[in-house]
Amino acid sequence: MIRRSVSEWAHIAYGEGPEEIPRFAADRIAATARISPLAGASGTGVLEHGRTGLRARNIVGVIAAEGCSLEILPKIDGLDGEGAVRRRLVRMLAVALDLDLAAGRLTALDEQREDLLEILIRLFAERLTEAVRRGMPRAYVPEEGDLTALRGRLDLIRQSTTLLATPQKLACRYDALSPDIALNQVMRAAVGVLAGHARREGTRRLLRELAFVYADVALAPPGRLPFDRIHLDRGNMRWRDLVELAQLLLGGRYQTTSFEPRRGFSLLFDMNALFEAYIARLLARALRPEGLTVVAQGGRRFCLTHVATGTEAFQTRPDLIIRRGDAILLVADTKWKRLAPRIDDAKQGVSQADVYQMMAYGRLYACPRLALLYPHHPGLGADEGLSSRHRVADCADEIAILTHDLTREDDALERLRTGLASMIGTPSLAAATGL
Repeated sequence: MIRRSVSEWAHIAYGEGPEEIPRFAADRIAATARISPLAGASGTGVLEHGRTGLRARNIVGVIAAEGCSLEILPKIDGLDGEGAVRRRLVRMLAVALDLDLAAGRLTALDEQREDLLEILIRLFAERLTEAVRRGMPRAYVPEEGDLTALRGRLDLIRQSTTLLATPQKLACRYDALSPDIALNQVMRAAVGVLAGHARREGTRRLLRELAFVYADVALAPPGRLPFDRIHLDRGNMRWRDLVELAQLLLGGRYQTTSFEPRRGFSLLFDMNALFEAYIARLLARALRPEGLTVVAQGGRRFCLTHVATGTEAFQTRPDLIIRRGDAILLVADTKWKRLAPRIDDAKQGVSQADVYQMMAYGRLYACPRLALLYPHHPGLGADEGLSSRHRVADCADEIAILTHDLTREDDALERLRTGLASMIGTPSLAAATGL
């Protein structure tokens, strides 16, 4: 099995060396990448298939084809080695999806020898095994059968037609407690798909055991998995994380998965969307005690209204809106970009288009507090948080440039609260963070 890893935006050359990839493997991986929805109309949105090698873009994850795989890891300055980056990526996914992954479970991951796909498959197999041992969920489903004794109610039409000559049989309609429900159908589909891609023998053994457990559950086709028919209540809420993991692996919200057997398997994440979802989830947790709410991809106000027809156009969707009740306190966008130190660039590499966009948000949402939030890196100095603050010309609006350090796992909520305190301007939040 040929396995290679590369960072986003990096190039991996053709060749037989440990830092290169054979051309035949590159061709297979590139073909799998092209069928991903993230590849775009040109087919190069995930990988650029050049004359000298493959070049990654800002899509991360794993692309597996026959006999080979390529892992694309996010570029996070300040983390030492691929294993640390994998661990941080798993943590970001867990936060973005609100998955309860205990610190001990993450510590046990072998980030040095396993790629992202193998890590997530192992997490899924272990958690599903634990859940099944506590009991597989069941529900009453309608059944029909020709029985020797009445069960449920009699199907009079079938009894008087089909069974007219066999009165010893009764056409019954009844409800039976069955494991063949949408939740279990999704779990079986996930076990079946992932069994073909797990490499670790311990994980493969767990998936074989789970396949036996789910043998009596109907196999739903991958393109029609019944996620929309899964009903979680107090009785089966412990399965919520497993449903989220299955969505992550079989076609979730922040990534795209393709698993057509003859064309490979891809588990890919747009880092812009993942970083936004990660920050939104952290902010929601950090600000909840203050009575504030965080709305992701909300607002949806239009920039223009046609004077004659009243037709609205150019709808906006800020990444984050922080509210207290109906009052908007802050409008923010997250940017998965590397800021430049101020000594190198007074604008720090902030896009002019991004500034124009924030100025438009200030007018449309009548909010004078605006922010652009970037990942922190050592080149910006030791301190994350408020990097710079700017007044918009001829008005009271302010745009803050904020950073968040992804290399640190400690006190992430409090660090975000501290960074936003002065911009939100709430006395209780400022006091709580010592500002």
